[in-house]
Amino acid sequence: MTDFPVIPTGEDVTRQVLSDHPDLMVVVFRFASAGAEGALHNHPHVQSTYVESGRFRFTLGERQQEVGPGDSFVVPSEMTHGCVCLEPGTLVDCFTPRRDDFL
Repeated sequence: MTDFPVIPTGEDVTRQVLSDHPDLMVVVFRFASAGAEGALHNHPHVQSTYVESGRFRFTLGERQQEVGPGDSFVVPSEMTHGCVCLEPGTLVDCFTPRRDDFL
């Protein structure tokens, strides 16, 4: 159980911090519809992403890849990345260090 609120981050997309420590943060992103987007962005944190459910097309730097349930990958610091939801689902992201901007 988490005490952190569910935050809308875009049309049909929400974010909720599950747990945090100065060195690590776990965050869930829920995509309610196909076509919902995680906008292209970058940050200094190293990020790992685990696909709990759904299907997504990710842009990672100059390449694109489709991922589905059980897939995972790491996004290096400062790499531009984002996604388009192909089938509604949930992504679990870990960040090191913690994303203070999410608190």
